[in-house]
Amino acid sequence: MLKIGFLINSIRYFSSQSTIPNICIVGAGPAGFYATQQILKSIGNVKVDIIERLPVPYGLVRFGVAPDHSEVKNVINTFAKIAKDKRVQFLGNINVGCNISIEELRQHYHAVLLTYGAEEDKTLDIPGENLKNVISAKSFVGWYNGNPKEKDLDINLNTEDAVILGQGNVAIDVARILLSPIDKLKNTDITCYSLEKLAESNIKRVWLVGRRGPLQAAFTIAELREMLKLENCKTYWRTDDFKGIKEIICDLARPRKRLTELMLKSIEDAKVDNRECLKEFHPIFLRGPVEFSGLNSVEKIKFSVNELQGQDLLNQIAKSSTTVEEISTGLAVKSIGYKSIPIDSNIPFDLRNGRILNASGKVEDGLYAAGWVATGPVGVILSTMTNAFKVGQLLSKELDCTHKRDGYEQLKNIFQQRGLCPITFEGWEQIDKEECARGKKLGKPREKIVDISEMIEIAQVEIP
Repeated sequence: MLKIGFLINSIRYFSSQSTIPNICIVGAGPAGFYATQQILKSIGNVKVDIIERLPVPYGLVRFGVAPDHSEVKNVINTFAKIAKDKRVQFLGNINVGCNISIEELRQHYHAVLLTYGAEEDKTLDIPGENLKNVISAKSFVGWYNGNPKEKDLDINLNTEDAVILGQGNVAIDVARILLSPIDKLKNTDITCYSLEKLAESNIKRVWLVGRRGPLQAAFTIAELREMLKLENCKTYWRTDDFKGIKEIICDLARPRKRLTELMLKSIEDAKVDNRECLKEFHPIFLRGPVEFSGLNSVEKIKFSVNELQGQDLLNQIAKSSTTVEEISTGLAVKSIGYKSIPIDSNIPFDLRNGRILNASGKVEDGLYAAGWVATGPVGVILSTMTNAFKVGQLLSKELDCTHKRDGYEQLKNIFQQRGLCPITFEGWEQIDKEECARGKKLGKPREKIVDISEMIEIAQVEIP
């Protein structure tokens, strides 16, 4: 019996060694590409298909990174090298969960890794949230970055005051775009239609409002420093928000200490800053939104004055008091976070926190998740990379190739039967070439195409 068992295991082993693993990645953003990079490194002979809902790759790098942060987008060069690896195939314009189910993918691949990100906005669920010109930061960022979903965003910039709710890096990005001189933006890859609207903007003051205190601010020192150096813009802090901060700063860990020191230095610098600037930046702490008001469009926001509770200074909880304040504004931008959505009812999902339920990236045998869809929308591209590498390693380690899976060979038949025409990476390169050509005429690195039908028409490359 032992000899028979040994023989069976040997047959399985040699069979698995001769089988080329077929792996499917759902989502062509940073998590998808970094996980692919790790899989290629861990498994020499492998085939990886990256399926993306849009005709174009790169996800958050293309649609989330601010246009004036071109250096952050250089990671696209790394992703392009991965996509051009002979073991990798990009399949754009395929909507998993709609055009094809995850269960079908699992039938034809040895492993499926979900990396489709977080595409929905969190909501405040307070009165007046549906008023005109109360928009999400995600929509605003997508609008100026050329996300097809947001190209027709109805936004009115004919107001002197804008309020941003939230104090993360995305909130700072939104503030900087609203306050930046047009000359600083016109040579970036910002969309022409948003550039034209921003050129006509009447916004003079941007209020950046957070529920908690300076020690809990989520923006990074690099983002704040850039904001403080913005041309023709002066920063105004509320000194009352910083009571007791100076006395405890020496006890803070280095990153938080440096950020807090920068804020305190900015307060001191403002006392001797006699410049007359066209634009103003107003960071405000300890204020929680309770109501938007206005006839048709937002005119005011009511805030509770919050108090911090808890012994851990960096993780104190904001509790609202009975005291309220109001800020008059014609534009409110909610930057309170994103959440993922379930694309298949059979996948275990945490609806409250907006992420797929998983253990260190593993959902079930042969099914994994990485990036924001697994962790929730936290961290920057670097943290997404770290997570994706770990999940890619886990997937490679656990990969079971004892059963044959046809991968794209079978998928191709399904696509043909359903009239689906995937966009290849060569097709994306055609789109990329056209965008760069259009941008060159305007003195820009690229002019993004925002119409999906136009993208598909340009990407006239037949898939093998």
